Amino acid sequence: MRINQGQLDRQLSQQLASLYVITGDEMLLLIETADLIRQHSRQRGFSEYVLFTVDQHFRWSDLFTASSSPSLFGDRQFIDLRIPSGKPGKEGGKAIESYCQSLPQDTVTLITLPKLDKQSQSTQWFKAAENAGIVVPIQTIGQAQLPAWIKQRLGKQQHTVDTETLGFIAGNVEGNLLAAHQEIQKLALLYPPGQLTFEQVKNAVLNVARYDLYQLTEAMTSFDPVRYARILSGLQGEDTAPPLILATVAGQIRQLIVLRTGLDQGLPPDRLFRSARIWGNRQNMLLSAARRIPAERLRQSLVHAAKIDRINKGVAVENSADAWNELLQLGLSIAQPKLQPK
Repeated sequence: MRINQGQLDRQLSQQLASLYVITGDEMLLLIETADLIRQHSRQRGFSEYVLFTVDQHFRWSDLFTASSSPSLFGDRQFIDLRIPSGKPGKEGGKAIESYCQSLPQDTVTLITLPKLDKQSQSTQWFKAAENAGIVVPIQTIGQAQLPAWIKQRLGKQQHTVDTETLGFIAGNVEGNLLAAHQEIQKLALLYPPGQLTFEQVKNAVLNVARYDLYQLTEAMTSFDPVRYARILSGLQGEDTAPPLILATVAGQIRQLIVLRTGLDQGLPPDRLFRSARIWGNRQNMLLSAARRIPAERLRQSLVHAAKIDRINKGVAVENSADAWNELLQLGLSIAQPKLQPK
């Protein structure tokens, strides 16, 4: 069965299927769709989470072993199967077909794929998945649809803007959905709910500090710790909001994780740039950084970012309650880690 993304929430509320397949190239929407399915599954008791990423080292037998093994805690399973290449291969195709013909009980399975061409959608394994579960194609948001998408997202945080302002935001993000999402989040941090004026949005989107934030992440990913510390100190002196800095730095770390994970899986850089929404002259800089920073260091940095988020929200954290010091340490962990050879 195939449904569109807008129908998914209602379907999940009515009846949780045993199998979901999401496919598309809009990374932000893929993540949000997967989160929605996981959320509904957790609410129904599918709390034991098992993740598989299909790469050259993946063994399809592990999927069947996990699905047939009883939970250690008596919880029902949620199996998250990710196929970044979109091509499971001959063995994988047969495995998926067999799996879909006899879906495990007390298990919800989510298969995540990039956008598939017609040939891939005509394969036996994909047809088996479509017949056994629910396929949700994630449509690309084009430039023409972007203002309406931005309006809808602003509405979720109780912000409204006029048509001119919507066009201004859409024009500045140049079709980059992740950038639009970040600008919308920035507005939520800066302004209370209500009508936003064009000047408010313009000042937020074109704020001088935004260039400094770009310089901050540039210093971090070009391995210049002294410059990173200097720019961060300047931002602190300008009373830049720590949550805004954290959102920018953490967003850069997430992009590095996408690149590093894809490189480890042997995926081509161009595909990774599209997935991570990295454009222009930032591509070479971030690719070079991703090749040199160990994957575990990036994952630890994201955990550190979550700690800073709790500090920003006023939640007690052991050892430190100074967001600025933690932001410094976070950036330095990227700017001066033990690097791998070029």
